[in-house]
Amino acid sequence: MLAFYKKLAGRQSLDSSMLASRWLLCVVSSAVCVLEASSLDTFVAAVYEHAVILPNITQLPVSSEEALALMNQNLDALERAVTSAAKQGAHIIVTPEDGIYGMHFSRQAIYPYLEDIPDPQVNWIPCNNPDRFGYNPVQKRLSCLAKSNSIYVVANIGDKKPCHASDSHCPPDGRYQYNTNVVFDSQGKLVARYHKQNLFLGEDQFDAPREPEFVTFNTSFGKFGIFTCFDILFHDPAVTLVKDFHVDTILFPTAWMNVLPHLSAIEFHSAWAMGMGVNFLASNIHYPTKRMTGSGIYAPESPKSFHYDMRTKEGKLLFAQLDSHPHRPAVNWTSYASSIEALSVGNKEFKSIAFFDEFTFVVLKGIAGNYTVCQNDLCCHLSYQMSEKRSDEVYALGAFDGLHTVEGQYHLQICTLLKCRTMDLSTCGSSVDTASTRFEMFSLSGTFGTQYVFPEVLLSEIKLAPGEFQVSSDGRLLSLKPTSEPVLTVTLFGRLYEKDSASGIRVHSLIIVLMGLISIIYALCW
Repeated sequence: MLAFYKKLAGRQSLDSSMLASRWLLCVVSSAVCVLEASSLDTFVAAVYEHAVILPNITQLPVSSEEALALMNQNLDALERAVTSAAKQGAHIIVTPEDGIYGMHFSRQAIYPYLEDIPDPQVNWIPCNNPDRFGYNPVQKRLSCLAKSNSIYVVANIGDKKPCHASDSHCPPDGRYQYNTNVVFDSQGKLVARYHKQNLFLGEDQFDAPREPEFVTFNTSFGKFGIFTCFDILFHDPAVTLVKDFHVDTILFPTAWMNVLPHLSAIEFHSAWAMGMGVNFLASNIHYPTKRMTGSGIYAPESPKSFHYDMRTKEGKLLFAQLDSHPHRPAVNWTSYASSIEALSVGNKEFKSIAFFDEFTFVVLKGIAGNYTVCQNDLCCHLSYQMSEKRSDEVYALGAFDGLHTVEGQYHLQICTLLKCRTMDLSTCGSSVDTASTRFEMFSLSGTFGTQYVFPEVLLSEIKLAPGEFQVSSDGRLLSLKPTSEPVLTVTLFGRLYEKDSASGIRVHSLIIVLMGLISIIYALCW
């Protein structure tokens, strides 16, 4: 009898253990189900192009009270945008670089606008505990905006970090100053902080971090990465976030000055999204007198929403629905171009300048045709048909394969069909924003030495062409239908990161600085 009870007790213990295991499995399974249920296949994104209120230009710092008053004026406008975005169902909103305090600061003059931004690992909601890391009124306000509207808020502010003389890199004033993006989640918690790596010419008020930062965060609607403005032209952190960290969506605050024919904001940012196979949320400053406009919400297959406005002084709030995990089709950018013979021979080539780079061009002589032009290791092939061949417009096919040395140093391979500014061939590559010639079809390809190629189609009056073209798996940029507007440029913009200069991001030689200053003056005069 005793043996029976022992056996029964053992069985009950086993049954209890199995029951507990099954209960635990049920709980875990339920949690997985809840997580899966809360994971969204799509989300609504918002970006705000902000007409920033600028401070008076001064080399000397203003008081902290004056700095905060100016920032609160801009935050008032951002608050209206955030509130409106949340009411319309947006899950996340991106605001621009320099959108809270403006531009044109000396290192000393920017200081009153800076706050100490902690590492997000500290698990901090400034709205709930604003004084935990000192006096940070801007972070508190941004956190409360996110929390009260249940929306992720992306903003650009300045970070300050003290350093000691024992640090050989410590600036003479004893602190690092960083151009910084912050992200607050829908509970108001700081979830991301990114220090801009690739500072643009004239950003001497800020320091670059010693090593690039690869900042990501996860949400129920995908994995996000973040970088700022000039970063987009370099490998780190931009390409690495996609290639190695496998983000779904890039957040991109920017203060972008448009440069035609290939680097207007909506043109290049939408091309980067398509070339890299990610969603891209670009928020630009609205400052038309400095040619700063152009924001958008871009998916890999096509732009979803974009804004370019040189006429008014008003900001603009954009919305679009995006896939949380976009598809990334594989493209071999040189496959087609390397498999064919030159499409034409005997055409007279000529040289002309596009944004300080000397391209090799051939003129498109007929209403339809097939052309090839080469420079160094790059050959560009074009087949096309115009709706009509006008006598007052010239189009050319151009190739550039070399090191760009203005406002930075980076190796480019570019194939471009573009409208020349006038009938004079020396204006091929100059800035032009209107055209009259539509194209019935085009097919552009090149023998690129890189898999990082960004496809651009820009129409008259700086408009994109969503749904009018595609990229084939063998590397052709193909029209799907006749263009809806006259064509400014059809371009494949390639980057050979491994051929950039060793000095990389910021070029300090006097010659390059002077050329950069000339380019800014040149762009502002357009």
